[in-house]
Amino acid sequence: MKNDVIKLSATYTKMIFRSWFQYKVDAILRSLAVFMREATSIIVIYFTLTKFDSINGWNIYEMLLLFSLVYMTYGILIIFFTGLRDFGHTVRDGSFDRYILRPRGLLFQLIFANADWFAAVGHGGLGILLFVISAAKLGVVWTPLRVLYYVFAIIGGVLIQGAIFLFLATLNIYLLETNMLKEVFYWNMRKFSGYPMSIFHKAIQFVMTFIVPFAFVNYFPAQFILRKDDMAAYSEIFMYIAPFVGIVLYMLAYLFWRFSIKYYKSSGN
Repeated sequence: MKNDVIKLSATYTKMIFRSWFQYKVDAILRSLAVFMREATSIIVIYFTLTKFDSINGWNIYEMLLLFSLVYMTYGILIIFFTGLRDFGHTVRDGSFDRYILRPRGLLFQLIFANADWFAAVGHGGLGILLFVISAAKLGVVWTPLRVLYYVFAIIGGVLIQGAIFLFLATLNIYLLETNMLKEVFYWNMRKFSGYPMSIFHKAIQFVMTFIVPFAFVNYFPAQFILRKDDMAAYSEIFMYIAPFVGIVLYMLAYLFWRFSIKYYKSSGN
């Protein structure tokens, strides 16, 4: 049974990859466009910091480390969770009803039915580039412990964002339209997460730590090697549990999904 699931997952992924990259030149240009669009904001920040030197004690390369973790985790996230990101549209146009009739788990189908490969390549590529540059400039020494920590921190960051998508997708069962909630609780929080959390108001810090925990995607993992002075405002345990927060959050979102799917009603379209 497990082998069948793995084979089916691989088949889904292969088919989607081929469909997205059917026209190779177009695919390369689109992925590059995503890369350049996101890189523009990094370039603006870079030249801004050449004027101001640092933001609350964080220099440009330390901030690039924050951004790199956001981009890398999103690049992986969007390979698996595009179906949840776009779930509202799937419900509204009635296509989710087709998933219900198929002899496979609903969440399995949503995860493997689509993947935004252009965003994955663009965001992921930029994230890897920023990570390599920032780590080199900061003189990070890669011990086995640090390598292991960041592998799990990246997986945890993906699961945190996946849990947010899953939670918001589940709300579509009740509300039908959640784009505004997604804008507020995902996209806006994601913008904040590119900067040191300590520069924001206490209320935003609280939200980013305990409500929409983007701080565990990049801020606390970055502090694992940087140990900046502003970390004194938070418990050190946040650095060590960062790789595991995603697992707990995703399990809670999954339980909410399992409970709520029983109340799904077709949109009638």
